[in-house]
Amino acid sequence: MSLPGIWTGKRICVGCAPAHTHQKLFKEFEPMAGSQANTSAAAGQLMAGKRGLIMGVANNRSIAWGIAKACASQGAEIALTYQGDALKKRVEPLAADLGTKLVLPCDVTDAPSIDAVFETLKQEWGRLDFLVHAIAFSDKNELDGRYVDTTEKNFTQSMLISCFSFTALAQRAEKLMPDGGSLLTLTYYGAEKVMPHYNVMGVAKAALEASVRYLAADLGRTGIRVNAISAGPIKTLAAAGIADFRYILRWNEYNSALRRNVSIEDVGGAGLYLLSDMSRGVTGEVHHVDSGYHIQGMKNEDAPDITVVKSEDT
Repeated sequence: MSLPGIWTGKRICVGCAPAHTHQKLFKEFEPMAGSQANTSAAAGQLMAGKRGLIMGVANNRSIAWGIAKACASQGAEIALTYQGDALKKRVEPLAADLGTKLVLPCDVTDAPSIDAVFETLKQEWGRLDFLVHAIAFSDKNELDGRYVDTTEKNFTQSMLISCFSFTALAQRAEKLMPDGGSLLTLTYYGAEKVMPHYNVMGVAKAALEASVRYLAADLGRTGIRVNAISAGPIKTLAAAGIADFRYILRWNEYNSALRRNVSIEDVGGAGLYLLSDMSRGVTGEVHHVDSGYHIQGMKNEDAPDITVVKSEDT
């Protein structure tokens, strides 16, 4: 497989060599004067000819936007969705930046609304190669406090929007993927461990991760792959609903393996991999992009102590 752009400027050592040759080998790899490391993949054609639907872009800080940029930079043709006029005003300029012609309204709680999106894709494209589901919701008031106090109404709504909507999309995407494709959703570590101020969203994300595995098993026979990215905390519009989010960001930075938080570009690169043919043998996976926070068993020994300051200002 040709990978134009992705590895431009990179130097890779593959194979084994006697110990006495290592010093000479790596000295030859030293960067030449004036050279700079690439911080992002150069424009390429990894996704050339592929068409995908990305749902959940709210603004230029959205994780879905990071994935959209990465895919578009590699030649993908993208359709975006929005819910309501307020988000439409934010999404349309971003779509223009990508050269996206299809910007469609969609409410994932309304089956006819979802049907309309896929009917448009069928009429305009005839097929679909990939889909990104970056949609979640829960009542902000019920994320603070105890999970045990969750109401039936919010539990049901959170599960419908944050979990079942992915299955609803998969049901329709399957019909437009006769030659296979890739479905991707976003989850969070709160699905695996108890995280503060996450409550019913943790339960919904756990169900979403289970859905990924069952969908992967069902759709794999037709070549459709289903995966999830478990992203570390990022200051997005959705994060505004989580109390003390600054504390969570700081804790993750101090206690992750890489000692930093991740960016939408970090997640975008992982999304590009999972949506492209680079990952054609990967399905049913939850891929962590969290600077290695999920591997840690306790606070880093060099991490400073920080204090939780209760505040509505996130």
